[in-house]
Amino acid sequence: MKQTISAQNAPAAIGPYCHAKLVGGMLFTSGQLGLDPATGELAQGIEAQTRQSLENIGAVLAAAGMEYGDVVKTTVFLANMEDFGLVNTIYAGYFSDDPPARSCVAVKTLPKNALVEIEVVAGK
Repeated sequence: MKQTISAQNAPAAIGPYCHAKLVGGMLFTSGQLGLDPATGELAQGIEAQTRQSLENIGAVLAAAGMEYGDVVKTTVFLANMEDFGLVNTIYAGYFSDDPPARSCVAVKTLPKNALVEIEVVAGK
C-alpha cells in the first residue's frame, strides 16, 4: 500500500507531483528547492537555498513521522559544481552522524533557476 505525504510546512508542489510517497516503510521524496514555504520565493544564494532545501526536506520527513536520521539515500542536484564544497559543509550539519549514501550531480538548469535541489529516500 502506498500513502501520499503532504507537508504543510514545506512549499506547495509547483507541478503535478506530491511531496513524497510512503511505500512499505520507505519514504521517497520529490526534490526540494530552497523555496520559502511562506512566500514561495527562492532564498537568495547557494547557502540560503541549501539550508532551506534541507529544512523543507525536514518538514516532509516530519509529515511522514520520520527525521533526518531515517534518511538512507540522498541525491543533490547543483546548477554549478563549484558550489559543491559549501553545499557539502551545510549538508554535513544535517547528516553528521551515520550519513546516508549520496549522489551529487551538476545539471544545466533547475526549476525556477534554483541553485540546488535535494531529494531523499528514508526508511524506518
